[in-house]
Amino acid sequence: MSAPVKGPASYFPSIEKKYGRPIAEWQELIRSSPLTRHMELVAWLKSAHGLGHGHANALVAHTLAETAGT
Repeated sequence: MSAPVKGPASYFPSIEKKYGRPIAEWQELIRSSPLTRHMELVAWLKSAHGLGHGHANALVAHTLAETAGT
């Protein structure tokens, strides 16, 4: 049995189910946005794509952390 997923990635199954798009697609949208600041990206996902705050925050946090690590 594997350990439960923690942190922002724990939101991913519900994000995919609720909004009907794979996480990779959301991450590509975030990476291709001209916005770079965390809360700007969160606000944009909420206003332009209808995401809730928690889901938008999880996507941005995870994507920016991945991008910073590369």
